[in-house]
Amino acid sequence: MVSKKKRDERANREKQSLLNPESLERRDRKRKKKIFWGVLLGIFFCSTTIFVSFEIMRAVGKSRLYGRAEAAAPDMGPVTAKEALTEEEEDKWQEGWVKYQGKIYAYNEDIMTFLFMGIDKDSEVEAVEEGTDGGQADALFLAVMNPREKTIKIIGINRNTIADVDIYNKEGAYVTTKKAQIAVQHGFGNGVEESCEYQRKAVSRLFYGLPIHGYAAIQMSAIPTINDAVGGVDVTVLEDLSIKDGMLIKGANVHLMGKTAFWYVKYRDTNTFGSADMRLERQKQYLTGFMDAAKQAAKENIAVAAELYQAIMPMMVTDISLEEAAYLAPVLLDYRSGGKEGFYMLEGETVMGEVFEEFHVDEDALYEMILDIFYEPVEG
Repeated sequence: MVSKKKRDERANREKQSLLNPESLERRDRKRKKKIFWGVLLGIFFCSTTIFVSFEIMRAVGKSRLYGRAEAAAPDMGPVTAKEALTEEEEDKWQEGWVKYQGKIYAYNEDIMTFLFMGIDKDSEVEAVEEGTDGGQADALFLAVMNPREKTIKIIGINRNTIADVDIYNKEGAYVTTKKAQIAVQHGFGNGVEESCEYQRKAVSRLFYGLPIHGYAAIQMSAIPTINDAVGGVDVTVLEDLSIKDGMLIKGANVHLMGKTAFWYVKYRDTNTFGSADMRLERQKQYLTGFMDAAKQAAKENIAVAAELYQAIMPMMVTDISLEEAAYLAPVLLDYRSGGKEGFYMLEGETVMGEVFEEFHVDEDALYEMILDIFYEPVEG
């Protein structure tokens, strides 16, 4: 039932339309204008609030990422004999600088480095009892974001690299540190966050205390999901893997999808000497193609990253929070990968140890690579 107030307003409006229609029209225009500006201001304030909230989230994420690394820069000093400084160099010398072959370098503190691990397990992530059942890190890659150059560089680490590995007992207590293949480090701990932290520490130590700002450990079973989410990857097969998939004949041009991608990235014949080295070459080739495919997929569907993240969550352990991901996602769209030139591999030699293969790093080459990627020459 219509109220008396509404009936009176309607009657008054009808009276105005008869006696003074122009005045009524002006009033209607003012009322509509008021409503329009009210809606517009409402949208503006809502959008501003959302934008400000998102920017605050991104700022928090950025701050957390930069604050998470245990060290501010690698400790390069003890690695090689210190070169003598001139009197002028001594006057301007700053902590953390490095002098190598007559040039002075400073660590680029804007760089962010992330460790990606491919864990040798074909199931979803689950915690295990303390011991050595956490799964080995069969794939190890560092992704280096350089905001000054807007580049992403990748460093591939041979899983058999001999490095300092921390040993823990079944109760989770530290026992000792010994030289071993770096991939076994993830096997200690609970198979989730604890194992990842152990692996992060071992890789950081290999690179002289390099700051690592985040990690993602992904079960190998996630490869088909990750690959297919970007529409697959094109490769020229580097070695014959037809024992696992008839399409994978050496020299064939193949568009990898599903299980074919899985075998190409994961499989190696452990009875063949140097099989880890050959697989790492395939992984390097695959990742280069994957990054191109991922960029193209993101252009066609901006939500592909979020969809992929959600799809692989049951098979991934990461310490990258929502705020940190919110900071990284839009930033990465402006970065370039550099293709093959932006992909580095540790130099060294694979030899047969007492039981297993061992990859011994060329320390001089590693030192120079760190200077090249993470440092900048000091001008003047």
